[in-house]
Amino acid sequence: MAAGKTNWFAIWVSAAVVVVIVAVGGIVWFSNSQASSPGPAPESSAINEETGAIAVGSGPNTVDTYVDFMCPICNNFEQTYGSTLSQLADDGTITLNIHPISILDRASQGTEYSTRSANAMYCVAADDPANALPFLQALYENQPQEQSTGLDDATLTSIAEGVGAGEGVASCITDGTYSRYVAAKTRETPVQSGAGGISTPTIVVNGQTLTNQTDLTGDPQADIVARFS
Repeated sequence: MAAGKTNWFAIWVSAAVVVVIVAVGGIVWFSNSQASSPGPAPESSAINEETGAIAVGSGPNTVDTYVDFMCPICNNFEQTYGSTLSQLADDGTITLNIHPISILDRASQGTEYSTRSANAMYCVAADDPANALPFLQALYENQPQEQSTGLDDATLTSIAEGVGAGEGVASCITDGTYSRYVAAKTRETPVQSGAGGISTPTIVVNGQTLTNQTDLTGDPQADIVARFS
């Protein structure tokens, strides 16, 4: 292997055990602690209420990303693939569908950071879709460590306003307006081949769900672009 080249296969494999544990724990959490009603859905021309996707761009190819903002591997994915996906959305090649989900509330000392940050993502997208991707990027730039309390609502609001969100986003974040919607959409996350439950990140290209351990090598062109029709 060339010096400095990331061994993405090793990273995905080393994380597999953690992902399985998170997935199993997440399934139990979903079934025992969430109301059956999904609550109010965020309303925006860029948000698909049925799937929960926040659309960036309008290209003919689709890339769906299911991410938890407490998940360090999701941050690795963003740092490796994010700029390519953003460029592809900008140039009209893809529609990037972002699905903020929550499987790591257990890792934030009871503050439910995964749900709160996913809710904040919907608050920002509903306020102004143009700020959705910059907010996602800013959340990863400020990502807290697992097993910490995560960012508080005031910090989430400050980050949102820093990327251009309006004043109304503050109450949406502190009220957890879309928390039940986050839980409902999380349960609909595709399960990767061979996995025992939901994991993050989960990537779907033109309807094909990728398997992290074998399909994500760290090369955006080979892993994603080559799958376009």
